[in-house]
Amino acid sequence: MDAPADLDALNALGAADLAAILAGPAAARVALIRAAADAGVAEAQAVLAQMLLDGRDLPADPPAAFRLFATAARAGHLVAINMVGRCYDLGWGTPVDKTLAAQWYRAAAERGLDWGMYNYGTLLALGDGVPLDRALALAWFGRAADMGNAKAANFVGSFHEDGWVVSRDLGEAARCYRIAAEGGDFRGQFNHARMRVGAGDIAGALPWLERAAAGGNARFRAQAALWLIATDQPALVDAAALFRDGAG
Repeated sequence: MDAPADLDALNALGAADLAAILAGPAAARVALIRAAADAGVAEAQAVLAQMLLDGRDLPADPPAAFRLFATAARAGHLVAINMVGRCYDLGWGTPVDKTLAAQWYRAAAERGLDWGMYNYGTLLALGDGVPLDRALALAWFGRAADMGNAKAANFVGSFHEDGWVVSRDLGEAARCYRIAAEGGDFRGQFNHARMRVGAGDIAGALPWLERAAAGGNARFRAQAALWLIATDQPALVDAAALFRDGAG
């Protein structure tokens, strides 16, 4: 089935027709999403923007992705508001501007998006684009963690481990890291493994190290491998190979 060309035709489609197009050839799927985006549907604009950013089903075009995210954001699309921040933060389709990134993240955070809270908190914790404010960062991380954001839970754990803003509390740090690990955050998984090592439970740490190695990026894996080697514990030194190879 071909994708319709205007909003009236889109609205006339039944659920089965929509499902058939979305499950069908990539060209028809892209045409449907593009038609909805061109008709002003913010959700479609955000979806098409992500496709253009990732190069999924069509050639990557970060500047076009940024423009579409901005259009959807101006219409109030919450995820798009956060993604405009990401684009400014990381230079996706637009020059890096940490100050603007912080403004967009804050807008998403204040509207209740956990990823906006996490991203805004990260800039506050680093003093990147905004004045350093770890107390406010922790407040945003806590809100995002309460909503189930695993990366935010890991950051809360680091505050308790390092004694930032709050008194140092390794028990609370371990609890937060466990939540982050179980939520799928690779840094949380590694930190949870570190806590298990600190408690003398190397066997319990190894499965979490395997998960962290499978999900982590290259920079993280390199840092994790160095930490494991420095422990001089044979089982952990052997586990470092997982991180050097990026294998799970």
